[in-house]
Amino acid sequence: MTHELISIPAESVENSILVIRSRRVILDRTLARFYGVSTSVLNQAVKRNPERFPSDFMFQLTRDEVKELKLSSSRSQNVTSKQPRGKHLKYLPYAFTEHGILMLSIVLRSERAIQANIQIMRTFVRRREMLSSNIKLTERLDALERNYDRRFKIVFEAIRHVIKPAVRKRRTIGFQTNRN
Repeated sequence: MTHELISIPAESVENSILVIRSRRVILDRTLARFYGVSTSVLNQAVKRNPERFPSDFMFQLTRDEVKELKLSSSRSQNVTSKQPRGKHLKYLPYAFTEHGILMLSIVLRSERAIQANIQIMRTFVRRREMLSSNIKLTERLDALERNYDRRFKIVFEAIRHVIKPAVRKRRTIGFQTNRN
């Protein structure tokens, strides 16, 4: 077992996470590149262990989803493999969720795959923490807004009261008598 660390840039992992079918996933081609294996080797390992990859761990993209990714993706994610002939994919890519990627570390036992998996998992955790902190920050801002809305309402009412032109007492026209 070598202790030579591989380094996958965090932004590379971050940019490879896509949202497909309302799930955060990484495509098989990208994972294969991170793990240092070919896409076919990765997919063969998955096909040898189908019980480890239920539909919530991994799913195959449809042609429409691939077309949508090609049109909307400005990322460096390589959705289509190098095709010697034609413009069509020979195999539709697989998308792996966070749990599917964890399961890949069991199926692919190389040292590089283990190290790459650790870095990928750290990225997923970091994204989840950022999302959680953003939710908490939003909740705090909403509470502050409600609190200050009440306070500012009082301030605005006071300002309106001060700004409101004073009603001058008009002298009445005519003769006035002092009656007690």
